[in-house]
Amino acid sequence: MKANFRSCLCVAGLSLFSIFAFAQSPDLAQNFANCKSGSENCDRARLSQTELAEVTQAEHARNVSKCRNGYDSCDHSKLSAPEAEALAVANHQQNVSDCNDGMLSCDPSKLTPGEAHHASAAGRLRNIAACQNDGSTCDHSKLSASEAAAVATSLQQLNASDCKDGAGLCNHSHLTPSETKEVAAEEHLRNAKNCENGWDECDHSKLTQVEARQTASAEHQRNLVACKDGQTTCDYAKLTTLENKMLANAEDKRNYTACLKGYGYCDSSRLTADENRIIHPLK
Repeated sequence: MKANFRSCLCVAGLSLFSIFAFAQSPDLAQNFANCKSGSENCDRARLSQTELAEVTQAEHARNVSKCRNGYDSCDHSKLSAPEAEALAVANHQQNVSDCNDGMLSCDPSKLTPGEAHHASAAGRLRNIAACQNDGSTCDHSKLSASEAAAVATSLQQLNASDCKDGAGLCNHSHLTPSETKEVAAEEHLRNAKNCENGWDECDHSKLTQVEARQTASAEHQRNLVACKDGQTTCDYAKLTTLENKMLANAEDKRNYTACLKGYGYCDSSRLTADENRIIHPLK
């Protein structure tokens, strides 16, 4: 009897231990994951030696990444000699790139003489490009005589192009006589196109007789299409007698089909006697 009782106690104890261990396992795994990811909810005292080694390695990798990205949380004292060297090289290359691109983060004091010369040349080219495009960052005082002449030519061409394209930056007073003539021709063609297509900025008074006839024909066709499609912009008063008859016949056909099929708007008052007999045959 006593043996049986002891056996029961042992089985019960083992069962409770299994339940406790099962409950603890997920908790330990979560703690390990928290420590490895750098979470504040980490209890290093509950880590095994293997887990502690992995967590330490993950922390080191995070610190290296922070240093490479220039974060304030980087701890340079924890970098190995090769890592510190690689970081110094990467930072120097980034500074060279920033200086060449004219970034505010550039530190000229950290450039070698050759790098400083290259960055200066790149800055001069950027300034020339800005001046040629009439950019706000242009500094004319930094241009040489030949560069200033080239910039003036570029600005002249840019203004002429803006005027030909109808851009708002056009300054007609800066055009040469030949450019003025070319711009006037482009403006005329643009106005004719606007009128023919029914676009804004159309001035009918500037059209030639031929252009006026072409515009009137295009406007008539657009109105006819609008009437065929039942658009609100349709002006039936502008249609010819033949066109009005054609549209009326098309509407009669549509109305008959709608009444016959029982689908769509049907106006029975528009049906002919024959159509009424077909739709409503006598019983």
